[in-house]
Amino acid sequence: MTHPPRRDPVSPRDLVGIGIGPCNLSLAALAQPLAELDAVFYEQRPGFDWHPGLLIDGATVQVPFLADLVTLADPTSPWSFLNYLRSRERLFPFYFAERFHIQRAEYDAYCRWVAQQLPGLHFRHQVDAVRWNPERDVFEVDHTQLDADGEAEALGRTHTRNVVLGIGTAPYVPDPLRPLVDAPGAPVLHAADYLDHRDTVLAAGHVTVVGSGQSGAEVFLDLLRHRPAGREGLHWIGRTEAFAPMEYSKLGLEHFTPDYTRYFHALAEPVRDRLVAAQWQLHKGIDAGTLAAIHDELYRRCPDGGWPDAVLTPGVRVRTAGRIATTQVELHLEHLQQGSRSRLTTDAVVLATGYRERPLGRILAGLDPYIRRDGSGRPRIDERFRLVLDPSVTGSVHVQNAELHTHGVGAPDLGLAAWRSATILNSLTGKEVYPLAARTAFTSFGLREPAGRVPQSRPAGRLTPLVEGR
Repeated sequence: MTHPPRRDPVSPRDLVGIGIGPCNLSLAALAQPLAELDAVFYEQRPGFDWHPGLLIDGATVQVPFLADLVTLADPTSPWSFLNYLRSRERLFPFYFAERFHIQRAEYDAYCRWVAQQLPGLHFRHQVDAVRWNPERDVFEVDHTQLDADGEAEALGRTHTRNVVLGIGTAPYVPDPLRPLVDAPGAPVLHAADYLDHRDTVLAAGHVTVVGSGQSGAEVFLDLLRHRPAGREGLHWIGRTEAFAPMEYSKLGLEHFTPDYTRYFHALAEPVRDRLVAAQWQLHKGIDAGTLAAIHDELYRRCPDGGWPDAVLTPGVRVRTAGRIATTQVELHLEHLQQGSRSRLTTDAVVLATGYRERPLGRILAGLDPYIRRDGSGRPRIDERFRLVLDPSVTGSVHVQNAELHTHGVGAPDLGLAAWRSATILNSLTGKEVYPLAARTAFTSFGLREPAGRVPQSRPAGRLTPLVEGR
């Protein structure tokens, strides 16, 4: 690979990406061939990893392999999943396997393959603050370089015309259970750390899984498969009214298209908020195959008419929780339909309680006076995934997977990552470097004519060559 001349260290970057998860990795992959775009990405972790605690053997990604980092924006990209298979001489085995949904561990390996080859990715770099410098018309991004032990090694500052935030989500622990996590005694852990503590959890006499989504189902199934028949000692509870399958009909999936995203963005704020809450089964349900596998395993364990020692109870919330002599946990439960209450004593708890968007306040505190907010105090985000800022700010701050309240259920979906990245790059360059389809769904989501293709923005200003270095 030939490299362009070394950049002028005084010149600001065109783009600084904060965080290197799948979303910003997609952006970096699609930005790589754009010689006019000088981009750099920072991540505090030592390398790429994707939910390592949930890479359970056999667990699959819930979107087809075409929802890789680049294909739905540029099928010819060298960073596609198929090219990854080709580089590993596995195209023919994959072809004969006829798998549309790949294993999570394989998706993680693919992303690490991309991350190891892309220029401009800097791991062990923690971004501390972002400010707007009105005198230079640039953003100042302060960062700390970390050593192998995660300790501060050096401080740095990068000037850039634009920023993209891809800091992702963090494991969510409900308030009643927060004091119990990481405390000594019976293990209480989030599913994000499940594989790290799997042996300890399997050795517990009784295990409770809290959470009725895909992660809860996968953890429950893994535990069930590795517990002795007749002595499973498992209890699975969740707040939803049923262990419900994810909406996966072909027309239902059109809620994860650019057409629906644009439709949703144009709705009034109160309507959007009601829709996000009502559409939980589009993105928080359980894969039908996982539900079938759980039922098959339970049925396999009762050949003589006995029932396995496993209890599955939906429609239940944890009111309070506490420890009993440090060796057990007591959960105080409430059934939301019956209004009844009970206590459950258990030896280990796995919290499959999902993830929440990481708050932007710490990193963006320096931009707070410039950020325009909605009626609920959340940042307003325009159709091209940019924070709505005071007009005096000439640069842009784009966000990835932080726009659920403005762009709908597709925000965290891997299937829209490449399209969103392409939209951001078109906006930054002021031209259609990645042509985007004007129509992507058979469904017309409103009575008014669809808005069509996302309009192009004004040019992003003078661009400098893509170069190596920080």
